[in-house]
Amino acid sequence: MKRHFLLFILLGIILASCSQKEDRLPILGRKEIKSVTFDGKINADTIYHTIPDFSFTDQDGKTITQDSFKDKIYVADFFFTTCPTICPIMKRQMLRVYEKYKDNPEVLILSHTIDPDYDSVAVLHEFADRLGVSSNTWHFVTGNKDSIYNIGQNSYMVTAREDPNEPGGLLHSGAFLLIDKERRVRGIYDGTLEDKVDILMKDIDILLKEYAVK
Repeated sequence: MKRHFLLFILLGIILASCSQKEDRLPILGRKEIKSVTFDGKINADTIYHTIPDFSFTDQDGKTITQDSFKDKIYVADFFFTTCPTICPIMKRQMLRVYEKYKDNPEVLILSHTIDPDYDSVAVLHEFADRLGVSSNTWHFVTGNKDSIYNIGQNSYMVTAREDPNEPGGLLHSGAFLLIDKERRVRGIYDGTLEDKVDILMKDIDILLKEYAVK
């Protein structure tokens, strides 16, 4: 009987371990395998794609950098306040994320305007006020146009650029991107679809649990 009990406990530990591994989110983007010498031995080390250092200005006129998200999980997207197409849908969906996590200090939102010529700090502040959101949780940022386009297309791996053929003269992805505490991309979701944003929120919970067990 005792032996059966010990086997049952062992099986439970194995199943829990397997479940934990299955619940880990993938790490997206480019990666490199580098050889590292440690204690005279050559080991393979994986270097993952990460969001580089940045500096933008939010709706309160505060400088927002990568340090503003230290030890935080965040959801990033790209938009502009006069967008006549997908942006209103995206913001309604992001509001769902905001409402669920606004009291969790580990989760933030970062929305980059791709129209910094029009979307000044004052415009972004009024936009955030209309949504009824706090800058402690949700940062709407503006800055140098080239820097915004570059970080969108080369770091977050989404479309963010001028296009005279598009409504409003600008083209951007409708993606929401889940970024972990090491600045790695852990998920990309269609921010115009409710069911995809449901998955995003489930993945945020998975990521929070991943850090809780470390």
